[in-house]
Amino acid sequence: MASQHLFKRSNDAIHANGDHMVNGATSDIAITTHGSDWYWAVCAVMVASTIVFIGLSFTKPRTHRLFHYITAAITMVASIAYFTMGSDLGETGIRPEFIRTNPKVSGTLREIFYVRYIDWVITTPLLLMDILLTAGLPWPTILYTVLIDEIMIITGLVGALVTSSYKWGYYTFGCFALFWVGWTLVWTGRKHAAAIGSDVSKTYLIVGTWTTFLWFLYPIAWGLSEGGNVISPDSEAVFYGILDIMAKPVFGALLIWGHRGIDPGRLGIHIRDYDEGPSYTQGTENLEKVANGRNGHNGVTDGATSSGANV
Repeated sequence: MASQHLFKRSNDAIHANGDHMVNGATSDIAITTHGSDWYWAVCAVMVASTIVFIGLSFTKPRTHRLFHYITAAITMVASIAYFTMGSDLGETGIRPEFIRTNPKVSGTLREIFYVRYIDWVITTPLLLMDILLTAGLPWPTILYTVLIDEIMIITGLVGALVTSSYKWGYYTFGCFALFWVGWTLVWTGRKHAAAIGSDVSKTYLIVGTWTTFLWFLYPIAWGLSEGGNVISPDSEAVFYGILDIMAKPVFGALLIWGHRGIDPGRLGIHIRDYDEGPSYTQGTENLEKVANGRNGHNGVTDGATSSGANV
């Protein structure tokens, strides 16, 4: 009897965490145990990916681990977000603009996971850094692209929390931001990567194209779930979960594989380890050039003297 109780486990997260009761209101359009199970499954994928990416980093010198660390941070944050959603936490009930008769989406309050946007506001800039650093883009371009990305995520969150048709105004702002980011990935970054070398260009094209394609599917998921209340929260979980697996663990695997033979120094990334002395080589060379420029006549005289002596 005790052994039966020990091995018979069930997912009770939904009931354990309040039956969708938030601020005195109950979300009647909410995930079921099936949706919670799926979130837990995605959480497990994210945790496993984090362990793999961290493990792979130890196959590289410390000065070459930047992309491993960034990629592991992405899946680590996603792990916490999916743990939260699997526990049916990090959500609030919002009255949908469109009241449906379909029993799967009929009700007065739809469950909105704001923790999903907290995840994205952290992980999407890290994703962009992975991609844009691969292309060797200058920091002002990277930082500005990250700002536009943050606008995209925050307008998506605000739109999801708005109950009126004004939510589509925020949706439009977010789509404009997405197109801006897409332009940077498809055009600006591609040119920079091609200028560095064919191996860098190939890696960039793979991860950049992959990410751009997937990111343009997110507005569709938003429109069908938080925006239009067309699909059930369980279906929303599957839609977003598949996209996140493709955009994070699979993306990370493609990126790390592509970087296996690329020296970060070629991308303009120079990191000094603690056991290396400070390098002043570049500064010394510049000083020598300046000195030679100022004393150019001495160089000519010495050269002439030497030539004469050799003759």
